Amino acid sequence: MDQELEGTVKALLHKAGESNAFIRQDVDAALDCMVQHCTPSRSISALLTGGLSHLNAVVRKCTAQHLSNLVEKVGAARLLSGGKDLTDRILPAVTKLAQDSSQEARYFGRRMLLSLSCHPDFDKILEKYIPTKDLPTVRDTVLTLKTKGLGEMPQDNQSARGRRSLPGSGTVRASSLTRDLDSEVIEGRVNICRSQPQSIADKTEYIKQISGLLGSKDFRERIKGIDQLVSDCQHNPNMVFDAFKLRLQESNSKVNLYALESLQKITHLLKDNLSQVVNILVPAIVDNHLNSKNNAIYSAAIGAINALTLNLDNVLLLQPFCTKAQFLSGKAKVDLIEKVADLVTELYPRKPQMVEQKVLPLLWHLLGTSTHSGTIHGRGGSVRGATVNLCQALYAQMGPSLTESAASQPANVHKSFNEVLRTLS
Repeated sequence: MDQELEGTVKALLHKAGESNAFIRQDVDAALDCMVQHCTPSRSISALLTGGLSHLNAVVRKCTAQHLSNLVEKVGAARLLSGGKDLTDRILPAVTKLAQDSSQEARYFGRRMLLSLSCHPDFDKILEKYIPTKDLPTVRDTVLTLKTKGLGEMPQDNQSARGRRSLPGSGTVRASSLTRDLDSEVIEGRVNICRSQPQSIADKTEYIKQISGLLGSKDFRERIKGIDQLVSDCQHNPNMVFDAFKLRLQESNSKVNLYALESLQKITHLLKDNLSQVVNILVPAIVDNHLNSKNNAIYSAAIGAINALTLNLDNVLLLQPFCTKAQFLSGKAKVDLIEKVADLVTELYPRKPQMVEQKVLPLLWHLLGTSTHSGTIHGRGGSVRGATVNLCQALYAQMGPSLTESAASQPANVHKSFNEVLRTLS
């Protein structure tokens, strides 16, 4: 597939510019599969060739979104290693997208820029690969991102325009969801593979059928697929989480809410069997929903996160929670910092080195983004409160060794740490 990748991606990106929302969903699904299964360097090259300079803003947004997923998957260390046709292409592309005229493309460009800026030699690498005239703008953007955060993901207006309306449609009320689903979904449940498939052919057919439901053009059918998936989890762990992830990320709030609520049931049934898809599920839950203005969706997202922490080995959750706590903004950032603090208390007695390795960089980052007065940027100052709680949890476990570790940090971080420590005494 790698040999045909460039032509295939170019064709897919061209289709992404169409107004039909269903076609765009299929394009996203295909590009998601590319991100997961194709060689990352070839995938990056194909996306940059096919979409970076496209005249259609929707195509550039699609390019930036999937490129962002690749950047997160590959990591800053490899991308900025100076490899041929890698660093010299990805870094200029990211800085270009971070200044794109499209709000959506710009969001993903800045998300990548923030991720790459964690590399210890980022500034030197910038000077090597970015023209001198562009450096001040890029550095200002990075500084703003590190101090104020990435912000909320912009609303995809194109998806909203292309979405097929339903009779009497409008804002989905949580109170009406159960009633709607009782009549439209649960009674119409499709009975698929109630028992564990015994052969490869059976498994293939099951995946084909459940994927067909989850990827249906009709939102009612997609909800049926979610409902069926929950039912089958008791007997059939043959999950298709790539398709389920799309239901967590799509624009239909009714499907979003039902998927989040169903995920809690799935998590309770499968427990540690979900370990292989944690890195898929956590971003799908937190990236959009923990900052949602829809209270029902926000509550369901918190419920899904709580279900993960209650049913999985929390060692699996520490890294994705720390990563998201660093790069998200708003109440999502606060919630995840608090979750990390809870994990510190639970995990440190049995995994002290791992906790220090994963959590201390987050703490130093949070303290390093404080102002001179010690108020950490965030909505209503609540990020500071969460940071204090994280510091308190670490100090309760590490004691004076945390103070010793803080002493080796930059002066502004050390100063912020001492200010927080004084509030704890």
